[in-house]
Amino acid sequence: MLLLVGLGNPGSKYAGNRHNIGFMAVDSIVRRHGFGPWRKRFQGETAEGTLAGERILALKPLTYMNESGRAVGEAMRFYNLVPADVVVLHDEIDLPPAKVRVKTGGGSAGNNGIRSIDAHIGNDYHRVRLGVGKLDVKGMAHVHVLGDFSKADKQWLDPLIDTLADNADLLAKRDFATFQNRVHLALTPEPEKPKPGKKETE
Repeated sequence: MLLLVGLGNPGSKYAGNRHNIGFMAVDSIVRRHGFGPWRKRFQGETAEGTLAGERILALKPLTYMNESGRAVGEAMRFYNLVPADVVVLHDEIDLPPAKVRVKTGGGSAGNNGIRSIDAHIGNDYHRVRLGVGKLDVKGMAHVHVLGDFSKADKQWLDPLIDTLADNADLLAKRDFATFQNRVHLALTPEPEKPKPGKKETE
């Protein structure tokens, strides 16, 4: 079983925030792959389904970002899971918009949701880091992530969310390198090939 966690803050006030890209990604995966309905459990909302033949529990903590670990820990204990069974999708200001990197373990890089999960289950779980960029102003990270995506952001955000759902089966297979590569290729336009010139006749 895989516990697929999207991070964000509950409520319509936060729905369009950069901080909520984890919620957006998990919502898209649940819709695309025909998971069951959302229901409230484990201090969050959960939906069950399958990816690549494996049972998946999608979880959106409703504890607010800073306490995300409470919901993750409760779900893990109920299903007797280990950190290696957990994949967390979250915003990452240290990556440019639309860039995706997957890593296992490591520090929280200032993300309070990740810090909370680390405190509850340790850090040996998998993170799908979703780049949202950052402001070049010191001390303004919280303002940036709690701001809404702009209309211009939709040009990369919507294709990213769709591509994550398209390739979610690779997360279930724990094939993170291929997942990361597929997402990158799908979102990176191929350079135009030069048009062949007319062949001169002798």
